[in-house]
Amino acid sequence: MTAPTMTRRRLWLTAVAALAMTVVVSGVGYAVASGLEDEEATTLGPGNITVEIGIEYSHFVPDRLTVVDGTRVRFVVVNGDPIHHEFITGGAEVHLRHASGTEAEHPSIPGEVSVEPNGTAITTFTFDEPGIYEFACHLPGHYDYGMRGEIEVVPTA
Repeated sequence: MTAPTMTRRRLWLTAVAALAMTVVVSGVGYAVASGLEDEEATTLGPGNITVEIGIEYSHFVPDRLTVVDGTRVRFVVVNGDPIHHEFITGGAEVHLRHASGTEAEHPSIPGEVSVEPNGTAITTFTFDEPGIYEFACHLPGHYDYGMRGEIEVVPTA
């Protein structure tokens, strides 16, 4: 494929994916949290929500979220980098298992997804317990470069 053809195809796929996400989000009752003004001040949930996490220059944007316990988050991870990344969230045991960064691809497991260069991937995770959860990319060198973030899970009011 020529570069202009690949660019047109990528734009078309992005538009189709955005439309599909809008239909799916409104069709199954997900609330959408994208482009948050002040992520740290916004508590998301309870229920089903969708959060878009961008990847730019090997950093997550946003890199901090607050959700109510019992919230099921659908993460739409948009990789703006020309290299592979992953999005891993969960407890400390999950991050210990991935710390070596040796898993090139992630199967369909809640809270784990591989993201192709300039691609989009989706995973879900339910935050059942209050506390601090990390999300990270454990591919070699990425975590040390700062490719990580935090999700604070607060008790239901």
